[in-house]
Amino acid sequence: MLLEPRMQRTVVTINSNGRQSASFIRVASALGWQVRAQMKELNGLVAQELSQLPYVTVYIGRLEDRKFLDDLFKSAQCAFINTTHWGDEVAIGKALADAAVKAGIQHYIYSSMPDHSVFGKNWRALPMWAPKFTVEQYIRQIGLPATFVYCGIYHNNFTGLDFPLFRMDHQPDGSFVWQAPFHPDQKLPWLDSEHDIGPAIYQLFKEGPRKWNGKRIPLAFEVLTPKEVCRAFSRGLKRPVQYKRGPIVIHCPTPVGYREHLSALEYTLAEKAAPYFGPDLEKDCPGVALELWEGNRGMEEYAQEVFPVEETANGLTWMEEVETPQREVDLDFQVNC
Repeated sequence: MLLEPRMQRTVVTINSNGRQSASFIRVASALGWQVRAQMKELNGLVAQELSQLPYVTVYIGRLEDRKFLDDLFKSAQCAFINTTHWGDEVAIGKALADAAVKAGIQHYIYSSMPDHSVFGKNWRALPMWAPKFTVEQYIRQIGLPATFVYCGIYHNNFTGLDFPLFRMDHQPDGSFVWQAPFHPDQKLPWLDSEHDIGPAIYQLFKEGPRKWNGKRIPLAFEVLTPKEVCRAFSRGLKRPVQYKRGPIVIHCPTPVGYREHLSALEYTLAEKAAPYFGPDLEKDCPGVALELWEGNRGMEEYAQEVFPVEETANGLTWMEEVETPQREVDLDFQVNC
């Protein structure tokens, strides 16, 4: 449950038109916090939306610019930082932390991820996750009052477009097939990035570093197997949704770095069945997230209310099909392994 703020705060965000930062900015703005939202440029619908919210000031600049970072953090109290793989993520992550220390930031929330290679089980590190863990270690070393959130798989990753790993492949009979390399009964953590990250981050700021300094928080509100995900989609869409275990298929142009990431994911998380967040956070999921924010949007609700809207925005039209009246939806779908 969200609480009214006791005082107006100034909070810094970066890569602010990304899903994580945008989710938090919407909440912070609604509650009267001053938000300094860094973006590289003011292009796109999300950037335009955020720039028009009350209490939001957009800072256009590059994160490699130390003077820009000093201005961004000056006199702010809090920061929610989600670095990305565009550029040298470790160098940028360290520069951001240094600027936060210089400005006296009181609570720094960093969106981290695990480096699976450190657990001594011959797991491969995921290239787009491991740099975040390196930055996390640096933040700890310099003594910045910080909390580290580890986000589960976004509901919003699912798409009818021809993208790898989370494609919901629309079939001629109106059903869907999701093919992924995970075992059908493998437990995976999930969250709705746009709906649930913002309120959870806000609550962490409200409770403060006295409670959360140094802690790792697995942000996932459901733990579902691929079979359970497809059942939720079936109920939400009122159509059969089938899970098919198979390799990651790449049909569209994909950056080399992302291909390497998918290869490591297929090996570490699917073939070796390593816990998504690593073994040390598995026990805390989803309990900690649910304590922070009880109004989360589950997979079935997402499939029913949001997925068709996002598909329409992507130019797809399957939702306009007229269903055959006598056709019944079989929720006890087959799983191909």
